[in-house]
Amino acid sequence: MNTTLQMRSKGTLVIPAELRQKYALSEGDVFTLIDLGDGAFFLVPRVSLVPKLVAEMEAIRIEAGLTVEDLLEGLSEQRQQLYQERIQKHV
Repeated sequence: MNTTLQMRSKGTLVIPAELRQKYALSEGDVFTLIDLGDGAFFLVPRVSLVPKLVAEMEAIRIEAGLTVEDLLEGLSEQRQQLYQERIQKHV
């Protein structure tokens, strides 16, 4: 697909809706501009790992049959246990 873009004020380029939908791009997404020289460049979306990691963690939680409340319920106890293990390592 070849698309012509026009630069607007302050260097703004509008990516066509078809491409935004195809690549799940939205306002605030970050891109890397790679200068190839001779006036050519690539504009590459930088994919955040956070949404991917959140989706993976959510899938693991669901597979384990746990609710968010289940996870939060034992959090204080787990923190205390970790704290005690770290203290014992340094004693």
